[in-house]
Formats: sequence, C-alpha cells, structure tokens
Amino acid sequence: MAYIFLIIGFGLLIKGADLFVKGSSNIARLLRVSPIVIGLTIVAFGTSAPEATVSIIAGIKGSSDVSLGNVIGSNIFNFTLVVGLAAFLHPLSVESNTIKKEIPFTLLSSTVLFVLISDIYLQGINENTLSRADGLILLLLLSIFLYYVFEVAMKNRQNTEQTEIPKDIKWGSSTLFIVLGLVGIIFGGQMVVNNGTKIAISLGMSETLVGLTIIAIGTSLPELVTSITAALKKESEIALGNIVGSTIFNILFVLGSSSIIAPLPVNDKVFIDMIIMIVLTAVLFIFSRTRYRIGKIEGLILVFVYIFYLGYIILRN
Repeated sequence: MAYIFLIIGFGLLIKGADLFVKGSSNIARLLRVSPIVIGLTIVAFGTSAPEATVSIIAGIKGSSDVSLGNVIGSNIFNFTLVVGLAAFLHPLSVESNTIKKEIPFTLLSSTVLFVLISDIYLQGINENTLSRADGLILLLLLSIFLYYVFEVAMKNRQNTEQTEIPKDIKWGSSTLFIVLGLVGIIFGGQMVVNNGTKIAISLGMSETLVGLTIIAIGTSLPELVTSITAALKKESEIALGNIVGSTIFNILFVLGSSSIIAPLPVNDKVFIDMIIMIVLTAVLFIFSRTRYRIGKIEGLILVFVYIFYLGYIILRN
C-alpha cells in the first residue's frame, strides 16, 4: 500500500503544482505583472512547491536527510536530466541576463549553502547543522534575488501594460486554482514523506538515498513537465529560466524555511552531492556561454551524467 500511496502523493503534488502555477500566473496577468517576473518567481516557486512542502514536513518530523537530500537531488536532477532532455528535444537559447546574473547567482547560492553546512571544518564543533541563523542568511539572499526580479519587472513594465488579458481569465477561477493547488501540494507532500520513508526502511535504504532519488525525482516532475513542454513549443527561454529559478528557490527558500522551522543536522555523505551540484552549475554556465545556447550534444552529455550519478549514489548506499 505504501507504493500506491506514494504514487498518489506524487500525483497530488504534480497536479497541485500545475493548478497553483496556472492560478498564480492568471492573477499575475490580471495585475499586469511582467511575464519575465512570472517565469522567475511564480512559475519557479510553483514548480518548487513540492520540494518546499516535502522538505518542510520532513524537517518538522526530524527527517533532515530527506530535506537536504530532496533539495540537492532535485537540483542535480534539474541541471542534468531536465535541461538535458529539453535541450535534446530543442536546443535551448540562453538570454544574456541568465548567463550574466541568474546562473552565477545559482552558483553563489550553492557555494553559500556548502559553507553554511561545513560547521565541523570551519568552526571545529561536533556536528554539521543548517541552523536557524543559516536559514535567515539563505532567506536574506532570496530577498536580494527578489529585488533583482523587481528591477527586471520595472524595466519591462511598458511592454506588459500593452498586453491584452484573455477573456477566460477571471479572479474567481484563478483564486480557486491557487487554493486547490495548495491543498494538493500539502496533502501530496505528506503522503510522499510518510510513504517514502516507510519504503526506505523496508528496503534497507537510507533516508539520504531516498531523498536524493525517489523523492527528488518525484518532486522535480513539475519542472520536467514544464521544461519539456516549453522546449516542444520552442519557448527555450522559459525552459531554462524555469530550471534556474526553481533551483534558486530550492536552495534559498526551501532550505531557508525548513531550517528556520527546525534546524537540520547534515549527513556527511551530502557533502559529495553538494560538490557535484556546484560543479554541475559551473558546467551549465560553461555550456550556456557557447554561442548562447545549449545544444543537442550538450543535452545528451547532461542526461548521461545523471545516469552515472544515479548509479553512483545507489552503489554508495
């Protein structure tokens, strides 16, 4: 039954995230918010909502390995399989702002997280922990990112004011989508954490491995669906922008909020995965610099990297 409830939980997470993004995007249009801001904030936050829900619930229940593993595993999944498949389906064009500001900010956020969890090495204490103070630092970095997004919004305001709002977008239905989406995300998140942990125990798997694999892949499905759909529609900026924005939210908002609610002890194995995540962010930056696009060959490379990584962490367990 745990497997069935896990699948149902993932279904609720995915559908909930879809409804949340749809409702939030509609309200943003009604308020005449820039499409760029919608992509960097609402869509990115919406597709990161499953990770946020699962990590916060896991943190409250004392499953810190699931919280950290979920975020790090989701980011690695996004930077390899999601970007790789999207680029293979249609080469991803990269905007200059993404290269100059957003990917470097992702790299900065990952590096800051690595420093914050290195308590034994840097402070000489007995345990590595993502504390409440660390969570505040992450949320402060998030506020800087949101300020940058606000600046982008102001620059694109004139174009947005000229955009017509479709007649089928209404306040009532959009608000209902948001409420239903949040309900699906919350209940789905609880089902994923509870049943994912049960399966891990029954199979002799560690919580870290479950967080890095089953839960990370499941909560990243909204990013996968969104990015592949955007790539098929040849809206490559949305595909890559969604991934970069979601990764920033995963690190700064998800782990920041989770650690403020309940400090997260850090498993030593996570450090290797953190280094892999930072390296992959740098690789994505290099790929983006080549003719301002991520091509099919580069996409295949990223897909194979994830396959090798998945094999590595399974054997490591």
